[in-house]
Amino acid sequence: MIVKRSTQTSNISAKPSKRFPIIERLKEGWGVYKENLIGKIGLTLLVIFALMAVSSFFTPLIDPMYHPMTGVDPQISHSTGPSWRHWLGTDFIGRDILCQLLAGARIAFMVGISAAFMSIFLGTIIGMIAGYAGKIADTLLMRLADMIMVMPTLLVVLILSSLFGQLNIWTIVLLIALFRWPGVSRVIRAQTLSLKERPFIEAAKVTGASHFRIIFRHIMPNVLPLSLLYMTFRVTSAIIIEAALAFLGFGDPSTVSWGMMLQWVWKTGHMFQAPYWLLPPGICISLLTLSFYMLGRAMEEVLDPRLRKEIAQE
Repeated sequence: MIVKRSTQTSNISAKPSKRFPIIERLKEGWGVYKENLIGKIGLTLLVIFALMAVSSFFTPLIDPMYHPMTGVDPQISHSTGPSWRHWLGTDFIGRDILCQLLAGARIAFMVGISAAFMSIFLGTIIGMIAGYAGKIADTLLMRLADMIMVMPTLLVVLILSSLFGQLNIWTIVLLIALFRWPGVSRVIRAQTLSLKERPFIEAAKVTGASHFRIIFRHIMPNVLPLSLLYMTFRVTSAIIIEAALAFLGFGDPSTVSWGMMLQWVWKTGHMFQAPYWLLPPGICISLLTLSFYMLGRAMEEVLDPRLRKEIAQE
């Protein structure tokens, strides 16, 4: 009788996936998202910055002078204001600021998305294992998460940079990811503790499913939307940390990022003399992080039906 009931339970839990395939869920989610004004503004800003990042690959092909790192205008040897030749002006050695700004968008996307993806991946895996494996594994993993969580990420990376010298961009991405997973892991752990008591998990155990299959086949699909939501917020923190490191002189000198542009402005003494050089990277950092934040806020409404009802009542 127990086997029959579990079979019926698993059949019942399987029906919704047939009625609502992934395409239908995406359509439903997009229908909710496009009604959100904050989400539309965030997505518009994100598309603009994505176009900037893509265009950075083509500007050096127009003229080697427009290469963000090595391109120098032979007619200019100092910082100049905007002109028809250089729409945002040039830096202290005659490099085009607009091209640097476009290249900085590419680096910001690379750093933000890469660091966020790695931290979310670690946090999701560790959170699911902690919530499912039992008390001993839960205690060990969560105490490790607590120790890392209380460490100030920027300060620790600054100490490592001072010890080992300037870090390359991928080392910075890895360090950000290693210090940003604990918060996600605690949220995923709480969700996993709730999910493992559900009837469809009990049915999977009765039918002989392995722990590996239960975690990755039954639990993971239910926690992934929450992980993707937190990823949008992790992108913003990763971009800000990289910009702060670069501005303080601990960034990768071989890459042109917005933080590195601000560091060059400060180091060459043009902070108050060249607003055309100072303001664009600062504004871009603010707007890109704001766009990801808006995206996350809109996704939160899409993934949480209760929040949609509260907003509709207001």
